[in-house]
Amino acid sequence: MSRKSIFIVAYLFLLQLAVAAQDRPAKVSYETLLEKVKKQDPAVNFKDLRVAFTETKAYSPYGGDSENRKAMFAALKAEEFEKALTASEKALASNYLDINAHFVTFAANKRLGLSEKANYHKYVFENLLKSISDSGDGKTIETAFLVISTDEEYALFNFMGLRPAGQALIEDKGHHYDKMTAVDPKTNQTIVYYFNVDKPFNWLGNSLKQ
Repeated sequence: MSRKSIFIVAYLFLLQLAVAAQDRPAKVSYETLLEKVKKQDPAVNFKDLRVAFTETKAYSPYGGDSENRKAMFAALKAEEFEKALTASEKALASNYLDINAHFVTFAANKRLGLSEKANYHKYVFENLLKSISDSGDGKTIETAFLVISTDEEYALFNFMGLRPAGQALIEDKGHHYDKMTAVDPKTNQTIVYYFNVDKPFNWLGNSLKQ
């Protein structure tokens, strides 16, 4: 092959790469998506928001404050709404995608008559949950729900009215899944759901290497 032919081939290859890069949608940052959420932009994709969060330094799927969470729900149950808000705001400062914290903030603000704040946090927690439930049906590993933390698994079960009864980590074709057994308290029926936990599993693997 002549030098001219090599140059033409190389040029065409680079041109193809440039065209492919233009066709590929630009990745939107977590901060940009979060600003859209706070403005209640109807076009925002909550699955993209959750996945983008996993690429930030703040992402820590196993770093939740369990004591603060207990205090948050205890205060809500005791109708100590200001106390519940203090705890939920602490949780959101650490992880703004904490579904439980948004629910408590919604419930407490609603009981305090702060409808605008209540409606906003209801919008967030409902869309976070929907982005999980829309990611699959959870009935098989091929249609597993995509989660970025185990907290999301329990939050989804809670709002489905199910009680967790067992968990097993399984691997298949390079992916990792939580096989979760749950019980429906109304019927006492046992149900199995699968959750894709690649994001938290990979985070844990990378953190152990550091």
